[in-house]
Amino acid sequence: MTRDTHLHAHGSDHSHHAHDHDHEPLSTGGKVKAALREVFAPHSHDASDSIDGALESSAAGIRAVKVSLIALGLTALAQIVIVAISGSVALLADTIHNFSDALTAIPLWIAFVLGRRAATRRYTYGFGRVEDLAGLFVIAMIALSAAVAGYESIRRLVNTVTIDHVGWVGAAGLVGFIGNELVAVYRIRVGRRIGSAALIADGLHARTDGFTSLAVLLGAGGVALGFPLADPIIGIVITVAILAVLRTAVRDVFRRLLDGVDPELVDAAEAALAAEPGVTDVRSVRMRWIGHRLHADAELDIDPTLSLHDAHKIAHDAEHTLTHAVPKLSTALIHAYPA
Repeated sequence: MTRDTHLHAHGSDHSHHAHDHDHEPLSTGGKVKAALREVFAPHSHDASDSIDGALESSAAGIRAVKVSLIALGLTALAQIVIVAISGSVALLADTIHNFSDALTAIPLWIAFVLGRRAATRRYTYGFGRVEDLAGLFVIAMIALSAAVAGYESIRRLVNTVTIDHVGWVGAAGLVGFIGNELVAVYRIRVGRRIGSAALIADGLHARTDGFTSLAVLLGAGGVALGFPLADPIIGIVITVAILAVLRTAVRDVFRRLLDGVDPELVDAAEAALAAEPGVTDVRSVRMRWIGHRLHADAELDIDPTLSLHDAHKIAHDAEHTLTHAVPKLSTALIHAYPA
């Protein structure tokens, strides 16, 4: 008689240990490459400082969106003050662009709120995937930023545009860069902690806005030094940098949409299940992200002479072990088969 026991896991709220990695000391060149990689392609997870409670992580995501909106709002207000003092129409247009980009965090805010709703008979896995839809919107905004930056750079390269109030333009660029980069670092850090690819992508979006402001600052500096072509040339370089950031955001968000997970997480799950008493073999482990929470399905072989009660206990213990071994895992379904 074939026995197949199934166990739906309960929600979990466990702290996890950091991944253990042995790193060789980096050379100066290696440190520079690592720093650049962190800017353009930050890691999508960081288990060393994770928030694993589903409600707690959603609350952290909402808090990150609120704080970053306030920070970007203050940045835009500072730029508006500079616009009022300088009277620069071009600078006003750039300030309005930065302010409108800050509002793209609102769809992500809505996604975090919807993601906290309970599952229904129609949406049996809940509403976590709304985050991925918000991530697609963020990707579209990054692509639009790249298109606008590239178009403006080429236009200014073909037809040189005179920049007035160079000092004030440079000051506004500096304010915009600092504000956007601080928000980018904050969003990416929180996104790692809660496992949200969409929030990380939104952090990268803020970074692209910071790059645009940096281009304004460097371009103004070039004009002040008597090299007006510095503005469009730097704009083209920044456009390439935005495209590199776009590639990272597209990769992370589409991996979520295609149920991609870090192979290290699968390895950790397989190792933990294989070491569980009573398990003779791990047939398969499948994982998927639902918003910023993980769900797992595992098939285990156990001793065929065990009773149904013992088999169920092994499955339950295996689920408990799995929720401790894998960061951000909230649900698991364990199938136990006679070996």
